[in-house]
Amino acid sequence: MHLKRQLSPKKWPIPRKETVYIVRPDSNLRKGLPLLIVLREMLKIVQNRKEAKKAIHFRNILINNRLAKDEKQSVSLFDTITVIPSKKHFRIELTEKGKFQVKEISESDALRKIAKIIGKKILNGKKTQLNLGDGQNFLSNLTCNINDSVLVGFKENKIEKCLPLKEKANIIVFDGKHAGSSGTVIKIDKKNKMAEINLGEKPANILIKQLIVMN
Repeated sequence: MHLKRQLSPKKWPIPRKETVYIVRPDSNLRKGLPLLIVLREMLKIVQNRKEAKKAIHFRNILINNRLAKDEKQSVSLFDTITVIPSKKHFRIELTEKGKFQVKEISESDALRKIAKIIGKKILNGKKTQLNLGDGQNFLSNLTCNINDSVLVGFKENKIEKCLPLKEKANIIVFDGKHAGSSGTVIKIDKKNKMAEINLGEKPANILIKQLIVMN
């Protein structure tokens, strides 16, 4: 099923007045975008859908260090893309205007990503399961809380580090009218689920659920 181009999410960096329809991602319509758009419109390494399918078929594209499945596969914020023939690596980031962009990164950086904790469960045996905003779930012994971020390593497929949401933490706003802005936490209002953020010119009060801790 396709998606009308003019109804596609505002974060997608695509022209709105070309073809009527554009490919729909297989999941996370609001949070991600299809791999085809990354390869064709953003990286410009394929010219059409047929070439994208061919690159994937010949196992030339990795997403988060795993072989891409198809051109509709959803890619979300901070996911990494590896183009095997050129040995180049990229990360999905946000522009200051809140649109998705690709940034070239090192091979080592392509082996990990930051993700936000959106849920936490204590399982049998007192094991802690952390549910991440990108759909992944991990068992971890690290002390982390909901709304903290974690650094996920792809080689061992585990959480390497917890990045707590606290005063002076560096953050990026990934949703809402300030999407794409980055700054530091001034103070946190847990009762109202807000954080005061220094965005450079003046502080702004932003919903905690719209923040990702970067370090």
